[in-house]
Amino acid sequence: MFQLMKTLRLTQPVRFCSALSNTSATTPSVPPVAAAAEPDQLYSKLEIELRGVDPAVLKSYTWFATTAAEHLGIELGNCWSPRKAHHERMTLLKSVHIYKKHRVQYEIRTHFRYMNFHKLTGSTLDTFLEYIERNLPEGVALQASKTELQQIPEHLRQPPDQV
Repeated sequence: MFQLMKTLRLTQPVRFCSALSNTSATTPSVPPVAAAAEPDQLYSKLEIELRGVDPAVLKSYTWFATTAAEHLGIELGNCWSPRKAHHERMTLLKSVHIYKKHRVQYEIRTHFRYMNFHKLTGSTLDTFLEYIERNLPEGVALQASKTELQQIPEHLRQPPDQV
């Protein structure tokens, strides 16, 4: 082994199989988590708003997200976009000190795309959102809002006896 270290010109000694040890004896045992300890949350609707500069990129990403939802078994709602983009114009002077009549106009067009998905579980929703967020193209912003289903509280379940 010493000859091997000289031929490789290693500065620090290398431990091969002697460094392996059974570490399960030193770590405390963790009880397995019960699957039925906490029920999965249910969501009635997931609304996604996409903002971007290029409408073709938004349309392509909408196709990607709906295809991913179909593979995960998520019920697809309606997908739509407004006809016109939001225009923001800025007018600036070409010169700071003189030539007040000489101006330059800049315009930013923001296109929107909306998608709705229905009847999701919490784990499916988290997986789906993480997947589509990781594959978000450049220049596209995503805003997601989810509507959670909850049980009716006990004090509202039974109608009052006296009216």
